[in-house]
Amino acid sequence: MIVEQIWTGNAYRNYNYLIACPHTGEAIAIDPLESQMCFDKAKEKGWDITKILNTHEHGDHTGGNLNLINLTGAEVMAHEGASKNIPGMTSGLSEGDIVKIGKEVELEVLDTPGHTMTHICLLSKNNKPALFSGDTLFNAGAGNCHNGGHPEELYETFYRQFRNLPDTTLIYPGHDYLKNNLEFTLDREPNNENAQKLLNSIKNSEAGSVITNLKMENNINTFFRLSNSTIIDRLRENFPELSSNPSQKEVFLLLRQLRNKW
Repeated sequence: MIVEQIWTGNAYRNYNYLIACPHTGEAIAIDPLESQMCFDKAKEKGWDITKILNTHEHGDHTGGNLNLINLTGAEVMAHEGASKNIPGMTSGLSEGDIVKIGKEVELEVLDTPGHTMTHICLLSKNNKPALFSGDTLFNAGAGNCHNGGHPEELYETFYRQFRNLPDTTLIYPGHDYLKNNLEFTLDREPNNENAQKLLNSIKNSEAGSVITNLKMENNINTFFRLSNSTIIDRLRENFPELSSNPSQKEVFLLLRQLRNKW
């Protein structure tokens, strides 16, 4: 499996992705907002885009569908419940479906509501596991729930879908928010040396210079560190009513509430 992360450089700080089979050159484009960039990169690599996949229905992920269809004739796949909101959609996907590209690439569909209620992630089951997480999980952060989502569903997605994945799973999100997310981690946990070290290392780096994995996320992502005593104590400064032994769900929801305004 070959992964090409395309930094769009737009105001939304989007990442688009091409995943290609090294044997056949068949490729899938994930959330190809900048469709011409995706097409040109595939042409440069000698790949043929046969599939388009949208992780969810927001326009900054689906806005390039129709142009890329015109350029390639690719089919469009997304959550089965999002058909009315996905331009050019031809196939609906649900939990456990396998998307195949070429001879060797297989991507498992995870149903991951929260950012929206019809959001999916793709999990590569190859020798190097990878999660294409859209706007559900970011490097060092979690998606918001402002436009059609729900924070309790987002927590359930983190709890059910992500916590048991291998530590080596690479994280490929829909946007580059790493710097801001690390700063939020340090606001909540000022003594987090891993987050501080990574923040220092990226200050003069280009977007995409760091690909995190789940082991790193457990060290730097506040939304995975729900039992940390420092995080809980600092939450209590904002929410005095927080119990002495809060559940992880309580902590997650309050962190998401703070991040909305931070």
